[in-house]
Amino acid sequence: MSGWEAGLDDEEAGAVMRAVTRQLKLWREAAGLTQAEFGAAIGYGEELVSSVERGRRIPRPEYLDAADEVLGAGGKIAAMKGDVAEARYPKKVRDVKRLEAEAVELCSYNNSVIDGLLQTEEYTRTIFGGRRPPFASEELERQVAARMARQEIIDAATARPVFSFVQCEATLRRLIGGKMVMRAQLERLLEAGRLPNVDLQVLPLSREENSGIDGSFRLLKLKDGMTVGLSEAPLMSRVFTNPKETTVLDMRYGIIRAQALPPRESLAFIEKLLGET
Repeated sequence: MSGWEAGLDDEEAGAVMRAVTRQLKLWREAAGLTQAEFGAAIGYGEELVSSVERGRRIPRPEYLDAADEVLGAGGKIAAMKGDVAEARYPKKVRDVKRLEAEAVELCSYNNSVIDGLLQTEEYTRTIFGGRRPPFASEELERQVAARMARQEIIDAATARPVFSFVQCEATLRRLIGGKMVMRAQLERLLEAGRLPNVDLQVLPLSREENSGIDGSFRLLKLKDGMTVGLSEAPLMSRVFTNPKETTVLDMRYGIIRAQALPPRESLAFIEKLLGET
């Protein structure tokens, strides 16, 4: 159960887990099983069952599957796996994921790292692993899992929403994790860039003008017509909803796209760089 300590520091996640653990306890008691008997039946110790029911541990998917089968819940317990997984992620990640789910268009400019929606797991692990002060091993796994879960939104089957990514050439040449990690990362960019709802562009270092020199940012255009801007800096994240600010970012992003290579040339650029790596 390592990596699934509750660590619930926000009300929303706490409410979800209280509901889940209450249901687990009610189903166990209705079956007439003690914590020790239930633990033995699903292959876990009594102490861990107690920790789950008291909200100190988040039950893993396999725990919920085993509980569903032993208690004869007919899928009702297993159905909670999605809610439990969401509660495990940091609140900031959950909030961003919700915004992304409401977007009809996502625009991203990055000049430091590959956008999180396009990162391979090893690239992500290297990014979070290089943090100073470092994450504890459990928190590192939590952060990696949360970022990987956000990538579910890029679904070729639905071709929605529409994505536009502009990556500064520096992010493609920075050997984060070493050559093998970067080779896999460049291959992932090529794969994503060929999806019908993804435009991927590269802003070469050779360009004399770069309107994104101030830093990375994202724009999310939502179903209700609102535009939300996101930017991150060390120890600080900002969300922009004021039309005056989001209009400036929208204009800036349009200029950055014009300065970058077109999507087809960008993919050729990445293929050439992959051959050199």
